[in-house]
Amino acid sequence: MTRRFDVLVVGSGIAGLSFALKVARQGRSVAILTKKNKADSNTNWAQGGIAVVTAQTDAFAKHVKDTLVAGDGLCTEKVVREIVREGPARVQELVDLGLTFSRDKSGAYDLGREGGHSERRILHVKDMTGKAIEDALLQAIANEPLVALFEHFFAIDVITRRRPGGRRRVGPDRVEGLYALDVRDGRVVTFAAPVVMLASGGAGQVYLYSTNPDIATGDGIAMAYRAGVEVRNLEFIQFHPTTLYSPDNARFLISEAVRGEGAILRNLAGEAFMPAYHPQADLAPRDIVARAIDSEMKKSGAPHVWLDITHRTPAFLRNRFPQIDRICRQHGLDLAKDLIPVVPAAHYTCGGVATTLAAETSLPGLYACGEVACTGLHGANRLASNSLLEAVVMAHRGAASVQRYLEGLPAKRPSPLPEWVDLGGHDSDERVVVSHNWNELRHTMWDYVGIMRTTKRLERARSRIATLAREIHDYYWNFSVDPQLLELRNLTQVAELIVTCALQRRESRGLHAIADHPRRRMVARATRVRAD
Repeated sequence: MTRRFDVLVVGSGIAGLSFALKVARQGRSVAILTKKNKADSNTNWAQGGIAVVTAQTDAFAKHVKDTLVAGDGLCTEKVVREIVREGPARVQELVDLGLTFSRDKSGAYDLGREGGHSERRILHVKDMTGKAIEDALLQAIANEPLVALFEHFFAIDVITRRRPGGRRRVGPDRVEGLYALDVRDGRVVTFAAPVVMLASGGAGQVYLYSTNPDIATGDGIAMAYRAGVEVRNLEFIQFHPTTLYSPDNARFLISEAVRGEGAILRNLAGEAFMPAYHPQADLAPRDIVARAIDSEMKKSGAPHVWLDITHRTPAFLRNRFPQIDRICRQHGLDLAKDLIPVVPAAHYTCGGVATTLAAETSLPGLYACGEVACTGLHGANRLASNSLLEAVVMAHRGAASVQRYLEGLPAKRPSPLPEWVDLGGHDSDERVVVSHNWNELRHTMWDYVGIMRTTKRLERARSRIATLAREIHDYYWNFSVDPQLLELRNLTQVAELIVTCALQRRESRGLHAIADHPRRRMVARATRVRAD
């Protein structure tokens, strides 16, 4: 049985929900597919906030400059200017939905400051901004009759229609829908629609240690690549400098806003080391801070460094960072009294599916928005809290583009789509091997494609990942699909693309630091990969 809609959205974070809401209000039927629960998303985990110009002392030009500096020469300036300029209007729409940002005693927005920002411009809801945005959008979606939300539906691949071209067949012409696994009963369902919006988030789970939820397995990036769409700049993986260190390898994000409120990074000897690395010290851009921490740990052999905010009062810390305060207390740590052990962990995918400023990919009918996409905003390094800004602005622009696209399609009866072909049965022994390969992949990426790289390490990673990719294709794909196999398939695909992009970039720029090529080239160029 085929389910038909006007628009399909893969993912239920801020990008997907914002887009779905706008498209539904245009009178289009929308299906949102999410592979877990509707609130499971990177958005829900976002602590810091949304960067937007609201203060009289701030200016668009300042925000643009901060973004360009952080992006290390690789941002697309037109994209930066447009997204920054549209930010206030899109944030007001969130407020109109009922979102209440934190305010100070005077009633003005309590603006936070994070690394790389020259002004306080971070709107936040204490340290749970993402959850507050997610809740507001989900409530609005629940009141939209044209939106159907399918939880526990795992998008597998985009369906494309090819047009004849003489004796040869021209490549994919347009989107026709997608296949999705109903995780609860194991059936693959065909969804038909002329538009698919990929809003599936990033790929942090490709690394052994990540701040991302388990769902961040690069599904949208892998789907777009398999559909023949270009991916760009995937070597730029942002490692968040400060995640809570614990011997059991659990990683909890300690927001950059903590350093924005005066926290100081110290080595195990108690020395504040960031002034030696950058003029902005603890408020330097994330790539610099992460490499500085990595360097300090390697010099001393320490398993972590310290984050010190003991000069702030207990009342301030409990009020400003209630979630961080609670988690630290669960680990026996008091923000107001104790130094907090922190280490870097994979956090944000700055590259992704190449799109225009209208969220369009090169495949008609396929759109991408949020962390899955590469618009040109982030360049070689994302400025803190620009991600939620990009998501709401690009969702708005994507909705407008989709409306124009659907209005331009010829009115005709939809043709039937091929159903999914299941190639085999289930083998429990193979599931064990899939789990082992998942761990091998993540260890390989952490060991060889981490904060500091070399060409030799990247080549080793490429060889090992290629072996895993062959095993998946030759041995596992003959068994019935399940979520773990689908995620391993996508993670392996994305890992290959990250390494391919990293080997293309023979320079150190932004988040890509490679010992063989320590200098930046004079001209900044994007890395690009597209399926043959």
